Amino acid sequence: MKLEDNEGHGGAKTSSRKRTPSQSKRDESLTDRKRSKDGEKETESKHKAKHSSSKQPRKPLQEPKITSSGSLKAASDNDHADVETKGVDVDPSPPSGKNAIDLNNNISAKDTESDERKVTKMEIQEVDLFAPIEHSDTERSYKKSKKSGDSQKDDNHKHKSRRSKKGHHGTDKEKNPEQREAGEKSANRSDGNSKKRKRKDSCESDVLPTVDSKKETGVKKENAKKEREKKDIGSKDKKTTDENKRKKNPEGKEESKKKKKKNDGDEDVKTKRGERKEGVNSKWKWWEEGNINNGNKWTTLEHKGPLFPPEYEPLPNSVSFFYNGNPVKLSLAAEEVATFYAKMLDHEYTTKSSFQENFFTDWREEMTAEEREQIQKLSKCDFTHINKYFLEKSEEKKAMTKEQKQVLKEETNKLMEEYGFCVLDGHREKIGNFRVEPPGLFRGRGEHPKMGKLKKRIQPEEITINCSKGSNIPVAPTGHRWRKVQHDDTVTWLASWVENVQGNFKYVMLNPSSKLKGEKDWQKYEVARKLKLKVETIRRLYREDWKNREMKTRQRGVALYFIDKLALRAGNEKEESETADTVGCCSLRVEHITLHQEKGGQEFMVEFDFLGKDSIRYYNEVPVEGRVFKNLKLFMENKEPEDDLFDRINTTYLNKHLNQSMPGLTAKVFRTFNASSTLQEQLNKLTTADMSLEEKLLSYNRANRAVAILCNHQRAAPKTFEKSMQNLQDKIAQKQQQLDVAKKELKGAKKEHKKGGTERTRRLVEKKESVVKRLEEQLKKLQLQMTDREENKVIALGTSKLNYLDPRISVAWCRKFNVPIEKIYNKTQRDKFAWAIDMTEEDFQF
Repeated sequence: MKLEDNEGHGGAKTSSRKRTPSQSKRDESLTDRKRSKDGEKETESKHKAKHSSSKQPRKPLQEPKITSSGSLKAASDNDHADVETKGVDVDPSPPSGKNAIDLNNNISAKDTESDERKVTKMEIQEVDLFAPIEHSDTERSYKKSKKSGDSQKDDNHKHKSRRSKKGHHGTDKEKNPEQREAGEKSANRSDGNSKKRKRKDSCESDVLPTVDSKKETGVKKENAKKEREKKDIGSKDKKTTDENKRKKNPEGKEESKKKKKKNDGDEDVKTKRGERKEGVNSKWKWWEEGNINNGNKWTTLEHKGPLFPPEYEPLPNSVSFFYNGNPVKLSLAAEEVATFYAKMLDHEYTTKSSFQENFFTDWREEMTAEEREQIQKLSKCDFTHINKYFLEKSEEKKAMTKEQKQVLKEETNKLMEEYGFCVLDGHREKIGNFRVEPPGLFRGRGEHPKMGKLKKRIQPEEITINCSKGSNIPVAPTGHRWRKVQHDDTVTWLASWVENVQGNFKYVMLNPSSKLKGEKDWQKYEVARKLKLKVETIRRLYREDWKNREMKTRQRGVALYFIDKLALRAGNEKEESETADTVGCCSLRVEHITLHQEKGGQEFMVEFDFLGKDSIRYYNEVPVEGRVFKNLKLFMENKEPEDDLFDRINTTYLNKHLNQSMPGLTAKVFRTFNASSTLQEQLNKLTTADMSLEEKLLSYNRANRAVAILCNHQRAAPKTFEKSMQNLQDKIAQKQQQLDVAKKELKGAKKEHKKGGTERTRRLVEKKESVVKRLEEQLKKLQLQMTDREENKVIALGTSKLNYLDPRISVAWCRKFNVPIEKIYNKTQRDKFAWAIDMTEEDFQF
């Protein structure tokens, strides 16, 4: 049985789903074009004539039932199969109910059964035809490009209109709900429901180009055209602005290229990070791996060994050494030592008698017998020609071209890449001092008794190498061998040797930014934080020691009081006449303190005056408790000025006692604890949120200064201090003059605006006010800089910042008050404290 175009209309199932506006419009347009009164009459007559020829009488169809899936089912008494036909046209008159169905036309069950498979087949074919339109490249390209999409869309509309008019697969212009579901399942099984609806709706709306859709397409084209015009105008404006900038700044083009190159490099590193474990610029976050403290510092360690200084280059024949006015040709060894002294002629050291004596003694040991016989006195030696030669070489180096300096830099970088890094536990770590110290003259600090002595050239036969088993052992220079190669994973050094001046060990260590150094710092500050919980108990105990009957216990209690309150170093035992006369708490002598029963209106005053570390003088007058004052008197009885004040104790005994009070506690921890506690207290006291950036930095430096004074971190005033201060004063005076002129101009502008206020005068007043405000801020900034420099004239802030202050205090302060960390720590310091910067939040408190 062949279905006619209008056949099955009466038994068609209608969906309970609401129709979209586009569907309603399309149906109306279909009805307007297809259905007319004549067509309807002709269809009805044909329909009646066809069904009147049926032999068996039909039973009227029952009211359709709604299935569980939401579709409608027309059932008969004999339980006929579901009838699925295609509705050709929808009656323009609204249905009586939500699920109302027109049952005017009936279809026999027999005809339905016989043609059911054909209808199903036709449905599948129709779905296949429409499915590519729903998910075609044309539809996707429309979303990406409006211009190309619009033209393709119009072509699709024309094509589909022709097919629908020819009656391809019937004249149905719309599929019923079950057909639509079948099409969706066959064409788009993997797509989500949301995507399915969007694509289907867009497809359904594009089947027939209605008048409204054509209007919408025109509007979209116009909007797209306007947007393109706006972009063109914006790009022209941007181009004009860039041209103006390039005219003003010709280097802008190069800078932009550099930035682009830098960004490209960053992207390369970023993509490579996924491929390899560590990039060149990536940082090993060892602190995230957990701290395993089993006594072993590393598992694998491999390096290239230390880098030796170049061999000595003899002086040219035109440069001579003179003795008693006569030129003398020195042997190679003697000439090398003579150049060490000649390079220091302009230095203060060469004017000191101890330096001269030590140098001349060691120099004569390097001379030949004939040279020792000829050269008897240093005062008759003339090194000026050699000194002039090296000064000229220094000036030549400064006058090198940019290309020549670049060549030297590249050579240095190559050496750095080869010797400046090691592989520690599979990670590339930077080495701190990979160069062996070159020969020269020992200087020392302060009035060191060995200043001027010769530091001899270190040979490979004096160096011990430390690396892991199975690693590539560093190769010694040609013709030499190492003293020893060991595999000790309990130490952190890579190579070691003994220097000849003081007999001390020298080490090649990792950079301060390395894991081993960082772990050591982290552990040091954590022990200091633990002391905060025990310090009151320890203070109570050493106060009780002041009253102990044993003299040794009393001295221990007083020494701990000084270490705690004054942040004194513990002091170490030293050999007499071998080192500088520097002392600490336990090595204080009677001559280093003076007792005053009353001074400056305060009782029990103690005056300290001695040389501390690096021969820095420590002078302080502090009031002490009465019991401490009495014990000091007792300790000084019947002693000479050069006798030890604490003659019953030493640093080892003191640290052993402290370790019993708290594991890991030494006298040095008190210094770290007091320094960090002082910084935390001062920052909390001096900083407020409403301060400017310069005021916050001044507050930080003042807090840091309080720590430096506590720890006696002094320095000599820089040689350029007076000059830099004078330049700063000139800038302040110049800025003050500019501010005075600006204030006068502002006053005149206000008068003019008051007489006859116009828009021009109002803008002029605002402009002058902004100029005055800017100049006032600049002047204040310069004044703060001057105050800061004056206060830090003889105070060294860097020592305490790097060695005694928990970096987490500074990082938390920066984050809490929005201060850039770069203002507190430079690049090297940020690398050193990368662990603290990464883990610290703004609420951290020491």
